[in-house]
Amino acid sequence: MDMIPQPMEGSSAYVGTTNLSINANTSSSPGAIAAQPPSSSSPSVNSSRYENQKRRDWNTFGQYLRNHRPPLSLSRCSGAHVLEFLRYLDQFGKTKVHTPVCHFYGHPNPPAPCPCPLRQAWGSLDALIGRLRAAFEENGGKPETNPFGARAVRLYLREVRDSQSKARGISYEKKKRKRPLPPLLSTSSSSSALASHQQFQMLPGPGTSSTTQISKFEK
Repeated sequence: MDMIPQPMEGSSAYVGTTNLSINANTSSSPGAIAAQPPSSSSPSVNSSRYENQKRRDWNTFGQYLRNHRPPLSLSRCSGAHVLEFLRYLDQFGKTKVHTPVCHFYGHPNPPAPCPCPLRQAWGSLDALIGRLRAAFEENGGKPETNPFGARAVRLYLREVRDSQSKARGISYEKKKRKRPLPPLLSTSSSSSALASHQQFQMLPGPGTSSTTQISKFEK
């Protein structure tokens, strides 16, 4: 899993931490570690994990803006600055992306190492932008001025997805669910068809008077 830089408290330096992880304070006592509940025990735990990661990502982006030369305020941030931030994160990536001249280009499981660069995986960048887009609006930003939802950012993510899919020989396309076929003849339609057939059989045939038919029914 790729690494997203996180700002250290009271410092402008970045430290790599794993995406979607929580830095929990654990005691050295074995009993304290054993008493911790599993991370997937309830939906509230997953929600808390998402909120914690979103807060860390927002702080990371804020630190990036303060370290920008010249310093950049959030109100002046645009989609172009978001692209700069995403390209900056590539230096912390852990995903091997083969170049077209590499012998393993398009190979999902290379049999040997190669000098191709490490990059942030498309899935990590896509999830990061989703969290930052939500955090921007939660911190008072307007949806129409959200730089993380800019068209340039969407196009960049699509380009990264397509290029990494070809370079790594994997598909990011979601499998379409097959819809169940409707029944050929439902119960209600079968009953209607049967009633219509019975009514057709009761109609008088050619050469038979209606009086004869009525007498047959009375019998």
